[in-house]
Amino acid sequence: MKILVPVKRVVDANVKIRVRPDGSGVELANVKMAMNPFDEIAVEEALRLKEAGKASEVVAVSIGPVKTDETIRTALAMGADRGIWVKTDEAGIEPLTVAKLLKKIVEAEGPGLVILGKQAIDDDCNQTGQMLAALLGWPQATFASKVEIGEKTIAVTREIDGGLQTLDLDLPAVLTTDLRLNEPRYASLPNIMKAKKKPIEEKPAAELGVDLAPRLQLLSTTEPAGRTAGIKVGSPAELVDHLKKAGVL
Repeated sequence: MKILVPVKRVVDANVKIRVRPDGSGVELANVKMAMNPFDEIAVEEALRLKEAGKASEVVAVSIGPVKTDETIRTALAMGADRGIWVKTDEAGIEPLTVAKLLKKIVEAEGPGLVILGKQAIDDDCNQTGQMLAALLGWPQATFASKVEIGEKTIAVTREIDGGLQTLDLDLPAVLTTDLRLNEPRYASLPNIMKAKKKPIEEKPAAELGVDLAPRLQLLSTTEPAGRTAGIKVGSPAELVDHLKKAGVL
């Protein structure tokens, strides 16, 4: 079984985000970029399934402009077998467009399982996996915290508000990963060197026949307001009085 893992290039999670002076978006120039952390979990799970003999190949795919291949190389250094780079002129492609592009890749590759991070840390949309499953007509399980593959089915334990839920899905299927699914491995130096020789197939987005025009318009971007200083109260009664003035009680 082949596993397809979409990965996204985002601002590194340890970098403090800065808004452009004109409010047109987040400053990306000279900013450290990395693979989306949830996608690292997806890559790790795919590799573990391959190591357990449940998969024969792990393919990493990413969509974006120049330097997007660096993110694919990271997945290859972790252990993925090959990569696919859907080249676009701009970053920030909307989730529905990403799902349509991925659908074309899935139709061409024929994987038995697609594993995505549940969301990207730059836009926090949490939509691409669900949209891809709908476009493909495949069963889906989101927020996976445990995965067990059977003969032609997959059992997925997912986190919900009331606790845990286990779903049995027929393959092929789409999964999105949660934080507690696994701990991603670090790429070793030998594997980083080997990744440089692994193939990355480049596909211009125009060849896939998907309209990349955005459907949403960004009006402005602002930084969150700073927290105001707190106060000390001398008694519970004074605390209640302040809470009433603040409209909490």
